[in-house]
Amino acid sequence: MSVSLYYCASRAVPLTAAETSTVERIVAARVPSFPYQDEESLRLYEDGGGEPDEIVAGSTKMPFDPHRVLPVIVHVLDSVTELRRALPGAEWRVHIQDLDVAWDEDEGYALPGMRDAGL
Repeated sequence: MSVSLYYCASRAVPLTAAETSTVERIVAARVPSFPYQDEESLRLYEDGGGEPDEIVAGSTKMPFDPHRVLPVIVHVLDSVTELRRALPGAEWRVHIQDLDVAWDEDEGYALPGMRDAGL
């Protein structure tokens, strides 16, 4: 059984051309720093998720190797944090299976302890 991290943003106003370019720029900039080239990285759906008012949506399948899970989560949550900050007025939902990932204005998206050096 695989576990995935899901992320989506909704709002009544569609993405502007400038916002679309910004999203594309963020994704292109984040891909080279992904820690494992043989794992799934930040992946946005082409149709924005297909739900009404959904402007950005995607998912990332977590690695099976437990030593790789935390670096993948950190990278993807940092990427989604950057996307959220670039798209004002959107309602975001970020979750791993049924566990919602909380938003913090200062830290962005993070799981408790995910930046602890001892992990």
